[in-house]
Amino acid sequence: MANLWLQLHDRVLTTAEILYYFPDYPDLLQQFIWQDYDVAPQFPHLNKFLGFWSRELEGRLHSVRISNVGVLFPGDIRLPALEVRH
Repeated sequence: MANLWLQLHDRVLTTAEILYYFPDYPDLLQQFIWQDYDVAPQFPHLNKFLGFWSRELEGRLHSVRISNVGVLFPGDIRLPALEVRH
């Protein structure tokens, strides 16, 4: 129910694919997936996390790709037709 409350209060499920340079091998990229409910398009929670990353972690950021999904309503969901065999 907490997720529904967040969605009804302008939060969207946000996923960020973060590519960063591996600290011990700076020529290699590593992937990190971050996911939380956030407010689009400003994404304050993601920006706070990325700020923490830049200040506190050794892996220098390469790129961040963001995708998000808003509230799903019953009409948005399509179920495949069921085939009944006799």
